[in-house]
Amino acid sequence: MEMINALGRRKGSVARVYLTQGTGKITVNGKDYKDYFPQVHIQHNITDPLSTVEAATLYDVNVNVNGGGFKGQAHAVRLGLSRALVKLNEDFRSPLKARSFLTRDARVVERKKYGKPKARKSFQFSKR
Repeated sequence: MEMINALGRRKGSVARVYLTQGTGKITVNGKDYKDYFPQVHIQHNITDPLSTVEAATLYDVNVNVNGGGFKGQAHAVRLGLSRALVKLNEDFRSPLKARSFLTRDARVVERKKYGKPKARKSFQFSKR
């Protein structure tokens, strides 16, 4: 099996996921995913697509992720991994789609406008 790559995005995060035949090792930015994402509930985001298609011990996953915070990065990795699995085997699409792992969440931070302290927040209004 050759290397399969896919891209996942969420908020400001971009994750490039590389999938190869292996033993189930997941590496994020050169570290083990448990070291990179120490929170257990965030670690489940990374492993959920593999456990959904029962392929947790069949493939090695190497991820480069940058931008955003840890939660956005984890969701970007999840989307990229799901897309890579679908490229590998089209039969994986329906179980992953049923759990919404193939949906790109397009919500991003709204830009700041001039004359305001944030995107929509206004300074205190004084009538007199």
